[in-house]
Amino acid sequence: MTYTVLSLFPELIDAFFTLSILGKAVNRGIVGYRSVNIRDFALDKHKTCDDAPYGGGAGMLMMAEPVGRALTSLGLPNRFDPQTVVSQTGKPRVLYLSPAGRPFTQEKAKELAGETELILLCGRYEGLDQRIIDAYVDEEISIGDYVLSSGEVAALVLIDATYRLIEAVITPASLEEESFSSGLLEYPQYTRPELYGTLKVPEVLLSGHHENIRQWRLQKQIEKTLALRPDLIRQGEEAGLFDRETRTIIAELRNKSAG
Repeated sequence: MTYTVLSLFPELIDAFFTLSILGKAVNRGIVGYRSVNIRDFALDKHKTCDDAPYGGGAGMLMMAEPVGRALTSLGLPNRFDPQTVVSQTGKPRVLYLSPAGRPFTQEKAKELAGETELILLCGRYEGLDQRIIDAYVDEEISIGDYVLSSGEVAALVLIDATYRLIEAVITPASLEEESFSSGLLEYPQYTRPELYGTLKVPEVLLSGHHENIRQWRLQKQIEKTLALRPDLIRQGEEAGLFDRETRTIIAELRNKSAG
């Protein structure tokens, strides 16, 4: 997988790809990246990339021309250029990080992790001239129902959620019981020391009894999800994600709560 990030502040992106597990994946050749400074494609001496929006309004808007030139430099076709033959075959997927986009989920992360290359377009100020979105972008993605000043932050969230799902980056067993992987939140975890102040690690985790540990973890997953994200339980039930054991525990906990 290769990530190509177009940004006004590429140094934010460059630093991220050198750290921790992602940095190791880059060094091993599993993940590749390149950052593109949109300012390099501005033609005036001040490297201007923003201007006031037509029709008035607060703030500044990223101009179409520098962003368009940056995208064209990557060999991406402009859908409205009569000189360009637009083909989706082998074309990288172009994503624009925007609060107006479709919500980013774990399922979307899994889908995107299967791509060969993602091109991430980071907005600033009031966003992008709509003509760039119309001409180049395949999909707008939002990481949440809030507004950031930095599209770079949103891009890093997407990168972090997807690269770890790429084969050989992380041991598959480490991903199997994570939150959202089975319709439930992850169970509580503990490590040394066994006693922290007056708080002790649950006895079942010290027992060495694997089946009891499995049952305890499932119980805690369901308790946590019912308490914090009951919507996930409803979605899991509607989608038929849960086995008989899980459904039985859900029913018992609901009855206990109702009683």
